[in-house]
Amino acid sequence: MSYLHQFIFGIYPYIALAIFLLGSLIRFDREQYTWKSESSQLLYRGSLRTGNILFHVGILGLFFGHAVGLLTPVWVWDALGITHSLKQIVAMVAGGVMGGLCLIGILILLARRFASDRLRAVTTFKDKIVLLWILATLLLGLFSIYASASHTDGHVMVQLMNWAQHILTLRGGAAQFIADAPLIFKLHLFMGMSLFVIFPFTRLVHVWSGFGTVTYLGRAFQLVRRR
Repeated sequence: MSYLHQFIFGIYPYIALAIFLLGSLIRFDREQYTWKSESSQLLYRGSLRTGNILFHVGILGLFFGHAVGLLTPVWVWDALGITHSLKQIVAMVAGGVMGGLCLIGILILLARRFASDRLRAVTTFKDKIVLLWILATLLLGLFSIYASASHTDGHVMVQLMNWAQHILTLRGGAAQFIADAPLIFKLHLFMGMSLFVIFPFTRLVHVWSGFGTVTYLGRAFQLVRRR
């Protein structure tokens, strides 16, 4: 196991987590007026609702799917009688569906943003980084499904679960669990962890506001009406 692998998958996760938490806290304390999703509905409506719904449904499904799939202890799945092979197949199908919705949504949003002169004019460098970074991470995740299809014994799934659970519980030796994992999975993990690094510096901070209220999923759409 190389020093680079040890750093990326054994140390970098904690660096990313520290930047994610402390950066979000500092931004909320110092720049509360920038704590928003910066809606572009007023500038150009276009296919905003369709793309927005597909993207958010897909990415929320992926987030909670990853959380449950990776952080649920292996013994829980064994106690429920769910084999590692079955769990991997379910993860592939669910990830493919949610990933597909998210991909369609983000492509619609990208086309909408770059096809409009008004939206291009207000699109910052950070906005471009976020959209393209999410797209790249998503594509890597979807491509990893093909890698999973070639070995459905659940071995790689258990490796990833052990890695994630060791990281979350602050146990050492996490990197060794995925030392021989396929490259596509490692790239997906690196891009996903790096998304937490750029999180506090972009419009993604509005996610905190969403998770911070119980009524988020049931609240009405924000409407911007003409005078």
